[in-house]
Amino acid sequence: MGRIISVSNQKGGVGKTTTTINLSAFLAEKGRRVLIIDIDPQANAGYGLGINVEEADNTLYEVLIGEVGIRQAIYKTGIENLFIIPSNIHLSGAQMDLLELEGREYVLKKAVAPIRDDFDFIFIDCPPSLGVLTLNSLIAADSVMIPLQCEYYALEGLSQLLRIISMVQENLNRNLKIEGVVLTMYDSRTNLSQQVVSDVREFFKDKVFKSIVPRNVRLSEAPSFGKPIGMYDRHCVGSERYEALAEEVLNNG
Repeated sequence: MGRIISVSNQKGGVGKTTTTINLSAFLAEKGRRVLIIDIDPQANAGYGLGINVEEADNTLYEVLIGEVGIRQAIYKTGIENLFIIPSNIHLSGAQMDLLELEGREYVLKKAVAPIRDDFDFIFIDCPPSLGVLTLNSLIAADSVMIPLQCEYYALEGLSQLLRIISMVQENLNRNLKIEGVVLTMYDSRTNLSQQVVSDVREFFKDKVFKSIVPRNVRLSEAPSFGKPIGMYDRHCVGSERYEALAEEVLNNG
């Protein structure tokens, strides 16, 4: 049975999509069948893999509102073993559509159930908010991965995310666990980055991945070419860290 991992943090710009794309690509390269579900209306996961999401006939939006079955919305990427259910701006309307549905928090969980055995990993790339889309993601997932940037406001708002996770664990998805915290945008030259790493490790203990992703120009450039970092610049430090992270995730299983 495939592992479903929600990549979530309500703070924007922390590396959720970067982590989703690059971790998924390296796991696919290692022979795992991987599906990305983009539940963010900004649709950056699709663009980052070179897919023109505006031309996609079937997206996650059509799945959530029941217009198409989930298999009809799965697209091959240019990477062997890596697939995606893209989103686009229409997904922002799903938040209103879902509010009218009974059991709206479970729509994604029910949609994913028939395909989870088709994949080794399913990553859900969440929006930077704690609305009904993120809630659907947390209920559908086995675990949640939290990207956290090594900056001044890193821990701001994190308590709110942890409260939501705790609420979901108590009431909606008792099996949900924290997969781990991925530290991103690390700058070894600053005392601040080092202090954030220390603080996060003190708080989360062994739930912090050893692989720390640095600030890296090549990582920032890769999405504009529609490629994961391993295809864009195999030997940059960002590529090395995400490949190491993929090994950690495999060992977590």
